[in-house]
Formats: sequence, C-alpha cells, structure tokens
Amino acid sequence: MTGEKYLEVPFTGQQLAEHPIYNKGSAFTELEREQLGLNGIFPRHNSTMAEQLNRVYENYSLKQTPIEKFIFLLALLDRNETLFYRLVLAHAEEMLPIVYTPTVGQAAKTYSHMFRRPRGLYIPADQISQIDTILANAPFSNINLIVVTDGERILGLGDQGVGGMAIPVGKTSLYVVGAGIHPALCLPILLDMGTNNEKLLKDPLYLGLRHERLTGDHYYEVIEEFVKAVKRRFPHALLQWEDFGKHHALRLLNRYRERICSFDDDIQGTGAATIAALSAAISGKNEKLKDQCYVFFGFGQAGYGIASILMQAMMEEGLSMAAAKERIYPIGHKGLVFDDMNPHEYQEPFAHPRAITQDWCQSDKVDLFDTVLNTKATVLIGTSGVAGAFTEEVLSQMAKNTEKPIIFALSNPNNKCECTPEQAFQATQGRCLVGTGSPFPPVIVNNIEHPISQCNNMYIFPGVGLGAIVSMTPKITDQMFVVASKALAAMVSPDLAAKGVLLPDIREIRNVSENVAFAVAKEARDAGLGIRLPDDKLRALVKQAMWQPEYLPYRPRPR
Repeated sequence: MTGEKYLEVPFTGQQLAEHPIYNKGSAFTELEREQLGLNGIFPRHNSTMAEQLNRVYENYSLKQTPIEKFIFLLALLDRNETLFYRLVLAHAEEMLPIVYTPTVGQAAKTYSHMFRRPRGLYIPADQISQIDTILANAPFSNINLIVVTDGERILGLGDQGVGGMAIPVGKTSLYVVGAGIHPALCLPILLDMGTNNEKLLKDPLYLGLRHERLTGDHYYEVIEEFVKAVKRRFPHALLQWEDFGKHHALRLLNRYRERICSFDDDIQGTGAATIAALSAAISGKNEKLKDQCYVFFGFGQAGYGIASILMQAMMEEGLSMAAAKERIYPIGHKGLVFDDMNPHEYQEPFAHPRAITQDWCQSDKVDLFDTVLNTKATVLIGTSGVAGAFTEEVLSQMAKNTEKPIIFALSNPNNKCECTPEQAFQATQGRCLVGTGSPFPPVIVNNIEHPISQCNNMYIFPGVGLGAIVSMTPKITDQMFVVASKALAAMVSPDLAAKGVLLPDIREIRNVSENVAFAVAKEARDAGLGIRLPDDKLRALVKQAMWQPEYLPYRPRPR
C-alpha cells in the first residue's frame, strides 16, 4: 500500500533467520517468506507477535532460578531482539531485576562458564595496536552509544575481569528498553586489562587475559588509544564509562569529558537518581533539601556523585557552597573524613576540620553512630557495600533525630545492603522513608503496606543518553544531570512521597525517559551546546527518536 512503512533488509534465507536484529521467527508473513527465501525454514503457521509473546513468556515462567531466567532472556536476545524488547517492556517490573541488577552480578561472576555467543566487542590490552580493526568489527557502522567497562568494580562484587562484559550488555539493553534507542545504534565494549581476581586467574575456563591488571602509565595509554579510536570510528557516539575502579573512574571522567561526549553512570547517574528520590522524600515531609543534615556511609564514586549533585541542589535553594558542604558528613573506612587524613580524591572536597568533633567522643576515629548522634542527622545514605552497617542502634538514633528519618541503603546486590527495609521500619517504628539500590518487596507495618523505592539509575541514564544523542551536544555537563534529576522528581507528587512512593512506577519508564531526555536536550540548547529548536519541536524530536519494538513489513533490498 502507498505510504506503508516498511524496511528493506540486506539478508535473505537462513542468514536473515539467524540475524537477531532482523529475525521475526515464526512471525514472517506469507509474502515475506516467498520474497525473502524463507519457505521451509520455519513451521507453516504465521504467528502474530501476541502469540510469540505468550509462547516465550510461558517458557520463561518455567525457569526456576533468576540465573536460568537470565540465560533464557539472553538466548532470546541473541535470536530475536524485537521480541526480546517487546517482552521485557510488557513485563518490566518482573524482568528488569533479571536483565540487570541483581541477577546480572551472578552472570558476571560465571561469565566464562556460561559463555555462548559474543555480543559487543572485546578489546584486550595486548591488542590495542589493532584497535581500529577491532572497532571495524562492530555489527553496525552508525553507532550512537557505547557502554564500556574494564570489569574492575562490578556492582559490589569487585574485579570480575572479562565477566564484566555482562554489565555493558545489560546497560545497552536498558537503554533500548528505557529510552527506545535502537539496538543497532548501541555497542557494549569490554576493555580487558587483566584481572587481580585470583579465582579467575586459576580458573581453566576463564576467557580473559591471564595476568594481573595493568596499572600506571600503561593503563592510561591503553585508554587513550581507545578513546582516540572511538573518535575516529564513531565521531558522534556518546561514551558511557561503567564500573571502573574508584582510583580510575573520576580521573577518566575529568580527563575525557571535554574531549568526547561522555559520562560516568556510577558517579553522575547514581547521583541524579538518588537526589530525585531524596527530593521527593523531602517534599513528602514538606521540607527543603537545605534544611537537612546528611550522613554518608561509604564515600567512593557513588557517594561523591550523590553529594556533588546534592550540593548543587542546595545551592539552588539559596545556600552558599560552604554552607552546603557543612550539611554533608562523609564516612570512610577510617571513620568520619577529616581534612588532615590525606583523604581520597572523592572525599577531599567534603572533608571536615577535626575541630568540629572535639566534644563528640574521646577517639580520633569518629564512627557512624557518633556522627549520626552528634550531627542530628535527618538523612542517612549508604554506598559502602557493608551489609548490616546500619545497625538497630544507628537506625533508632535516626528516629530520635527527626520525626520521619530518610534511610537510603543503596549498596548492590541485596546481600550487600547496609540494612533491609524491614530492619529500617522496625527500628524507627515504621516512621522512615526508605530507598534501596536493589529491588525489595513492600514492608507491612501495623497492617500498613510501605512500598520500597529502588533508586535505580535506569530512571536517569537512558533519558540522559537519548537527550544527548537527540540534541547532538558535544559534551555532557553536570547541569544536565541536575535538570534530569528535577524532571524525574517532578513526576512524584508530595502526597505519594509522604506514603513512601519516591519514584515513578518502573512500568512508566518510557514516559520517565522522555521527560528526562527533553530536560537534557533543553539544557543543551540553552547552554549553547545542542540544536536550537523550540520546546514543542524538541519534545517531538525526542518522541520520534524512541524506537518501538514492533515488526515492520520487510522487502528485499534491491541489488
């Protein structure tokens, strides 16, 4: 029919049936089977997508464990990407914890043992001289988005070497699910720098380089060659740094953020998602960010990212930079961070003079409880990976400090969480507002069900990526994450927040990403970095860029 949308495909026959981007499985029509040489390859019945969804969901439901479900979904992704994304969108609340956290952590740990089919690109450090040839092996030439890791700091699990590839694969999938960035535009990459994980080095099935991690100048030389090659091959691609070690992450972000359009989700995405949930919680108390006192337990890249955006948000509420910093108390493995402790580069901007604690305790080390007690903290944020760090004593003191304490135990996966939501509610007599890093079921206290909001970066990074790609900004600024956080927080009413609903339903992720992308694109435009379009046309452009996983009619590409 005239005007009908269709797609010209470059393959026919078995090659088409085995290509995950183009394959429709049993849903190829009679005409497509005839024109594209598919007769006899599939059973006779022409399925609808609804029938296919019923079939794959039925088989998914038969799997007993999260890792079995993960493997099933990965196999579906490897044979029919359109069907995979349609399935996950239809069951987002159920399947996102399987596709990504917490199940992806187990997949990373067992990656070499469950490896089936390559996805993305692997760049070993000893082959960095061949980087241009390796990048030329990308499945598509028009890459808009790259997620790269070196596998050193996977969730709360540490160094997983080549198994870290599970993270970029998962993150690119979330870009597609969350923001509709077409899968053909996304490229996961693993930089194999070796591993310091002795268990992996001794594993006869390990697939990565079998030597200790590169360090020093050699490490940064590999990164430099990688970035230069990406600029040559994919000059307009957005690069996301993912799960790099804390001694590299901030340095890489600062070194390359002006040279290539890039950001670090563990720093900036975590910060924006958490501050959105925190803003909602505080609006539910009918208070302001600037009126709170914040204690951070664990202050690496996640804590730094949250505190940095928090400080900007408090300054926008009228505080000076110094006054905003005075409300933030970071605790590292040596206790409260003082400026005379030679603090880490993440901690240094938020370190306090030791004189402020002269009347707190007798010890040089000021622990979590003493900090919560003496600062009268109203907000407690955990990014430490230390399970049980928020003890009953600490949580009870939070309840004494304020009528409705805010407890964010953000470490992943669940068994690394500083406290469970149930422990937080028990210790505070049900008066707290809770956020977590991994999904937890609701908690019932006095016959009242309390929802648990997961401060999932998925609320932020897909929209930021889409907004950056659509606006064609040459760089990602800190202010883009501030406006992204505000756009997300605005989707939760104070009434809902007062009941513990601090973030939108994950089933609304496409609407969330649209709002975040629009806010980022507007900020890029207003900062003189992005395309100059009025608001209505800019939002329309965002909507048009969001791919919907549906089958288009196929025609053979003319030869």
